[in-house]
Amino acid sequence: MSDLIWLTEAQMRKIKPYFPLSHGIPKVNDRRVINGIIFVIRNGLRWRDAPSDYGPHKTIYNRFIRWSAMGVFNKIFADLAAKGGKPDQLMIDATHLKAHRTAASLLKKGLFPDVSGAPKVV
Repeated sequence: MSDLIWLTEAQMRKIKPYFPLSHGIPKVNDRRVINGIIFVIRNGLRWRDAPSDYGPHKTIYNRFIRWSAMGVFNKIFADLAAKGGKPDQLMIDATHLKAHRTAASLLKKGLFPDVSGAPKVV
């Protein structure tokens, strides 16, 4: 497949400090897995449809869920955005998405990371 996504070594060096350390068990290559996560999310695929070049789909899914719960992606996005400085221009997207009625409960159940910074409802 020619449209696979592979982060460069420079890009990986920027985000590598945010990855959790392994606890004695050798991990699957972080670069392969993170590229698999990006590919699945960018293309709107099911996890099982990830190309085998990125490794087992279950590993990609488990790493995404675990790191999302730990706030790894939130830290990466926040720190990279802060290092970028003030943007020269801002863009507004007027896309309208209709969510299923059960989507509102995902945040309460802890299945979707809260990136809003708003106070949590208990």
